[in-house]
Amino acid sequence: MHFISLAEESREELRALLDLARHLKLHPAAFADSCKGKTLAMIFQKPSLRTRVSFQTGIYQLGGHGMYLGPKDIQLHRGESISDTAQVLSRYVDGIMARVFAHSDIQGLADHSTVPVINGLSDLLHPCQVLADLMTIEEKKGRLEGLKLAYVGDGNNMAHSILYGGAQFGMTVAITHPRGYAPDPEVVTTARDIAARTGGAILVTESPAEGVADADVVYTDVWASMGQESEAKERLARFDGFQVNAELMGHARPDSIFMHCLPAHRGEEVSAEVIDGPQSVVFDEAENRLHAQKAIMARRMGV
Repeated sequence: MHFISLAEESREELRALLDLARHLKLHPAAFADSCKGKTLAMIFQKPSLRTRVSFQTGIYQLGGHGMYLGPKDIQLHRGESISDTAQVLSRYVDGIMARVFAHSDIQGLADHSTVPVINGLSDLLHPCQVLADLMTIEEKKGRLEGLKLAYVGDGNNMAHSILYGGAQFGMTVAITHPRGYAPDPEVVTTARDIAARTGGAILVTESPAEGVADADVVYTDVWASMGQESEAKERLARFDGFQVNAELMGHARPDSIFMHCLPAHRGEEVSAEVIDGPQSVVFDEAENRLHAQKAIMARRMGV
């Protein structure tokens, strides 16, 4: 019922979501009543352009209604427990999307909700983004299995969901990070277990050149995420040498593509010549958030 982590989904369900997302993109009018009369509560502890607009537009295009609940509208833990919030919202709405700091908040909502809970982002995982990323890679490369996806940067929620998503589809996933910024060891172990079943492979390294070597897809994210502003100056120094630029892209395959979940800081984690260059697919990737999330809502909330 819930959509919390790509590791918790079967490969068959993820394939069904990707196939549906492609159909939704090609034939949007055919799905205009998929969530007719349904209401999605959208909880935002963290603001986001892409998440809010794509979910609100998506539920509308499926025939439903999105209800924005910002920090001033709902304060998880303050005044009402997570369990009470989940149970009350379950009496009013047909689905809950939450973009939060602590992953335990998402898990708490899912544990106590009787309607589907969608993880719009937590500090641990960002599964909706990576579902859209997989959709984009398949559009550009024609397949997922056997490709190499190289992620360069912080071992954060993006790295974690890329590990899970890539492993599910038999990809080689290389995570390159500065010392002290490795992905969660438990996430890496789980991803390796999944990859062992699907024919994928997981590499974690501190060498950008090694990680990007022969990659079909090169991916990066901001060096300091929301809530890490106080660390930004230190991270800028620690991540020196991890910028995705033309030199680093030269280690990837000549037909490789560049991806970024946005927002991007040109001149920091990526050079302008790469993100604005011919290998970049970042805006196709951003668009596919809409289609991938519509697929999730249609399958989990649909009539």
